[in-house]
Amino acid sequence: MIDKKKFYINGQWVSSKNPKEIQVIDPATEKNCAVISLAGAEDVNAAVTAAKKAFETWEFTSKEERVKLLEDLHVLYKKRWADIAEAITLEMGAPKDFSSKLQTGTGASHIKSFIRYLKEFKFEKILGEHAKNQNILYEPKGVCALITPWNWPMNQVCLKVIPALAAGCTMVLKPSELAPLSSMILAEIIDEAKFPAGVFNLVNGDGATTGDALTSHPDVNMISFTGSTRAGALISQNAAKDFKRISLELGGKGANIIFKDADPEAVERGANRCFRNSGQSCNAPTRMLVEKSMYNEAVERVKKFANELKVDDPTKEGDHIGPVISETQFNKIQTLIQKGINEGAKLVAGGPGKPDGLDKGYFVKPTAFADVNNQMEIARTEIFGPVLSIIPFETEEEAIKIANDTPYGLTNYIQTQDQQKANRVARKLRSGMVDVNGAGIAVDAPFGGYKHSGIGREAGAQGIEEFLEVKTVGGWMEEKNKHNKPKSKKSKPKKSKVKKSKPKKSKTIRRKSKKKKK
Repeated sequence: MIDKKKFYINGQWVSSKNPKEIQVIDPATEKNCAVISLAGAEDVNAAVTAAKKAFETWEFTSKEERVKLLEDLHVLYKKRWADIAEAITLEMGAPKDFSSKLQTGTGASHIKSFIRYLKEFKFEKILGEHAKNQNILYEPKGVCALITPWNWPMNQVCLKVIPALAAGCTMVLKPSELAPLSSMILAEIIDEAKFPAGVFNLVNGDGATTGDALTSHPDVNMISFTGSTRAGALISQNAAKDFKRISLELGGKGANIIFKDADPEAVERGANRCFRNSGQSCNAPTRMLVEKSMYNEAVERVKKFANELKVDDPTKEGDHIGPVISETQFNKIQTLIQKGINEGAKLVAGGPGKPDGLDKGYFVKPTAFADVNNQMEIARTEIFGPVLSIIPFETEEEAIKIANDTPYGLTNYIQTQDQQKANRVARKLRSGMVDVNGAGIAVDAPFGGYKHSGIGREAGAQGIEEFLEVKTVGGWMEEKNKHNKPKSKKSKPKKSKVKKSKPKKSKTIRRKSKKKKK
């Protein structure tokens, strides 16, 4: 079993002040695979204190210094690619190929993207030509509490840690206690990249003890959280007590509107997006809305796709899905599948219980319900498992109404070959993101939602801005004026009488520059 009981605080791996162990479970085997420590109030305070002290100098580092450190981090991340992928497979059950290509790959993509945006970012600018003495400064918010989930470990961690570093913030990261191993590898990479001590700190623990101590700490200036809507509400209450800044990326119940003129692969593409990562994605299209003229055909296609989708050991290579994260999550999904049956939805694929031949591990059958109405619990609750609800509609207006009839508003999907219709519907959907015909959302596009899906945006320039305060300075004077004042006649320097000596010939040493691998 892997021993990961230490925390990374102030540039050192340290033991907990009040040791209490937590087991990390391999969801494919249901066995303990690692042991970590639960951070108490003293551990959290040590990490926050280190971050607060480091902020005094890190805040004023140049953009160039931060770019250089992040570029070094990117190189080191790629060197540890296989280690990160293996850790993600072990801790949350992502299949081997999926873990390497997408789970680990998204982390690398975000690092590279944020470096590019940091290079272009202007931390100072004038208000406009009409007010050249009004300067706008973008300054780091301070000490940040970063709390991340287990379903896309490196994706979510890099969406927070990297822009916080780029902005000049210091931080304490608390990864999910269910999947902390990949985050601890990132801490090792940050240490190897030689970020100043205290800039990045990591503590492990649960939400009730560690998370609460971190989000209520008086020296934390900002909280960035990704997780459930319920937890987001509790964190918002902690933040409100002393007006901490917050950024929340929460749940979703995405609608995938399939019109009769959709492309031939639209149905299967939608089912795959729902089921991949074992349905454990907040932006999954878990409600498939199908125009009635092709509804029966779509149901049969979903049935075929779900029944043919393989569920297997995540350590195997291939295109299959693995287990869900935990026994608690497995039981929740099973309860909701049974609820769908009890509510009168038509079960067309999957159902309760584990797939044949997979008695050990938290494996769930890819499950699809037809004839769902939008008031059923399976259509309103974020199940966070491989469960798809198929809902018929007759008109464009009805589809939009059903799609928007949810407390969530993260990602919706549209399938049609009529571009004008696609644009028209996209404008009317109340969600932070809309994916048309499988185009996908770019790695640097603003990621976030409306309503109960959260507050703020991650990725790209806006991802960096989330970690910055805006300061206005009236009467700003250009820095060059301070150092290039016109010299007065009285202070005119005398001409030097020192004889100029002929320069000696020197040997030039040429150094070959080593290009970094990208």
